[in-house]
Amino acid sequence: MPPDLFDQPATGAPAASKGGPRPLADQLRPASLSDVIGQDHLLGPEGSLRAMLDAGTLPSLILWGPPGVGKTTIAQLLSAETDLAFVQISAIFTGVPDLRKVFDAARLRHEQGRGTLLFVDEIHRFNKAQQDGFLPHMERGTIVLVGATTENPSFELNRALLSRAQVLVLNRLEHRDLERILSRAETALGRALPLTGEARDMLVIMADGDGRALLNLIEQVHGWQAKDKLDPDAVAKRLNRTAPKYDKSGDAHYNLISALHKSVRGSDPDAALYWFARMLDGGEDPRFLARRLTRMAVEDIGLADPEAQVQCLSAWQTYERLGSPEGELALAGAVVYMALAPKSNALYRAYKDARRFAANTGSANPPKHILNAPTSLMKEEGYGKGYQYDHDSEEGFSGQEYFPEETGRKVFYTPKQRGFERELKKRIDYFTEIRAKMSR
Repeated sequence: MPPDLFDQPATGAPAASKGGPRPLADQLRPASLSDVIGQDHLLGPEGSLRAMLDAGTLPSLILWGPPGVGKTTIAQLLSAETDLAFVQISAIFTGVPDLRKVFDAARLRHEQGRGTLLFVDEIHRFNKAQQDGFLPHMERGTIVLVGATTENPSFELNRALLSRAQVLVLNRLEHRDLERILSRAETALGRALPLTGEARDMLVIMADGDGRALLNLIEQVHGWQAKDKLDPDAVAKRLNRTAPKYDKSGDAHYNLISALHKSVRGSDPDAALYWFARMLDGGEDPRFLARRLTRMAVEDIGLADPEAQVQCLSAWQTYERLGSPEGELALAGAVVYMALAPKSNALYRAYKDARRFAANTGSANPPKHILNAPTSLMKEEGYGKGYQYDHDSEEGFSGQEYFPEETGRKVFYTPKQRGFERELKKRIDYFTEIRAKMSR
């Protein structure tokens, strides 16, 4: 399985192993945790993992982060720093019989006085029963589990497993981190890459925060043996950009749709368009985006601008007729319209409050004066007695009570002083004033 990024100060041109050439990512492995790039919040002097090691303790860990940021690297170096035997498995290729052998070997090693750091790559791919299998060995101290995952542990790992391990979040490598990797790789290769300054920046951007991807790109550029420096256009023609890290059913999906929703709610059309474009570039189904945009119109704009919902439904229909990519422009138009529309969640909150109130008041009957009386018996029972026909009143408003007698009147909808809801508030205030006069 390919290792995660290791990084160390270069000591000269890379040498091939006896088994053949090794990838540059494998050659530039750090000798200690302090040489790992980009995770200072964990490994720096004030880092949480550094504090654990200085205290002489190493609990079981879940390393959560995107590809190419050093998860495997850190696990291997932890075993060296704690003198634990390092065993690495992948959840993709390991079955129950393989796990049993690993646990048996760890138990024997434990009886002989040495612990085992068991590194499990892609740990989220183990099912619930397989994850439960780690628990007794962790509790007895037979193994120190270090799991690596690119998926949100809260959703993918058992609660029992998470309660016995600490989750450490590894960050996506920033531009300056990737620049350091590029400089060290050039030192190891013995020469600078034949790139202009703009092309160097482009190479870093193409890696998209993935150190291993950057080293693979560096190897390709180094192999060209170009005599003159290449500009960004020349690099773009020869290299393919790293695909955006986006899983339509994973953590990135929920993070980006949350970013889009909150950008619209925050009235930022530029940020909203950015996240909208990011999701499309990642392969998101535009129909999902159309549905979510319509939900935003209902929840976050509501009656402050009733046209927002119409805009969303129209854009959705336009996309269905035109398809991609032309139809996506209609959805982008809906994104901008909603971001700039007045915002109100008054209807959303009123609806939730009304549902809650209805659930708590049970089967309260309507007041008899608003019930129809198609039979004489119902008339004798008082059905419809005293009902006032609103159209016959001077204001077109009778002011009668329509709530159940046992609950009394409640107020759920309080419009905001924004957009069209300003007009709705005037109407509510008008009817409230008339009702108050009638009750005197």
